[in-house]
Amino acid sequence: MDVKQKTTALSNGAQRQAEIRAAADRKNLLRILEAFGRNLGLSLYALFALFPLVWMVICTFKSDAEMYNTVFRFHPTLKNYEAVLLGTDYLKAFFQNLIVSGGAVLLTIAAGVPAAYALARYDFKKKEDIAFQILSFKFAPEIMVILPVFLIFQKMGLYDTYFGLIWVYQLITMPLLIWVVRGYFEDISVEVEQAAQLDGYSWFDVFFKNLLPLIKPGLVASGLLAFIFAWNSFTFPLVLSGFKIQTITITSLRYIASDTVHYGQVAVAATVAVLPEIIACLFIQKHLVRGLSFGAVKG
Repeated sequence: MDVKQKTTALSNGAQRQAEIRAAADRKNLLRILEAFGRNLGLSLYALFALFPLVWMVICTFKSDAEMYNTVFRFHPTLKNYEAVLLGTDYLKAFFQNLIVSGGAVLLTIAAGVPAAYALARYDFKKKEDIAFQILSFKFAPEIMVILPVFLIFQKMGLYDTYFGLIWVYQLITMPLLIWVVRGYFEDISVEVEQAAQLDGYSWFDVFFKNLLPLIKPGLVASGLLAFIFAWNSFTFPLVLSGFKIQTITITSLRYIASDTVHYGQVAVAATVAVLPEIIACLFIQKHLVRGLSFGAVKG
């Protein structure tokens, strides 16, 4: 009887171990299938998201004759790059756009960070109304303010100048930066500033040595987005710039003729135009992810 009980117990134990192993195998298989499905989905989404950029690059090597009757098999040519980069003043417009967009972001940071600090730290009448009014500038259509701004620029001599475009670009760049950086300042405890001041630091030392490093992710993220908005602006440079200063968004219109569109040249202009944004995103990717993840605006 004891032998039968031992045999039964051993068989039951072996059966339970087999069931446990089978369950573990099923769990591992499900985990592998889940990881495969997730990676497959992400790969398909990446292909879907990047395909327009890949197609645009492919079009830069096509001639106008092969633009419509070929897909992937065609005779590559560099004539589009020669026509845009060497045959026109596109590179001049590229560097002018870089000056205007970079200057606009620098001015936004210089004026927007103190404004965000004031909205986060000080209590005064109509504070939230003022903050919302600043944010509303971002939502207002540019065409609504372009005519009065054009007349003001004509009177003040700011038409077709670097300073004029940098100034008016603040309507595009500053609201976002103020609201994002304000959320970072609000997340920093006031005791941090008070403790530093008790140690003998002046307010400027506390601001530049203690607070600015803490808001760096949000500042980098909002600064990059501000640069992208300024870089892609079309309405303001279309009306407020003339022959001396032209951005790439305006210069790209030259490749659209009245009777035809040179799609290869347009693709070259667009491909070169997105390079600064892609390079900037790659260099500050770490700060960009942290800034967009933890710099949420408080309601």
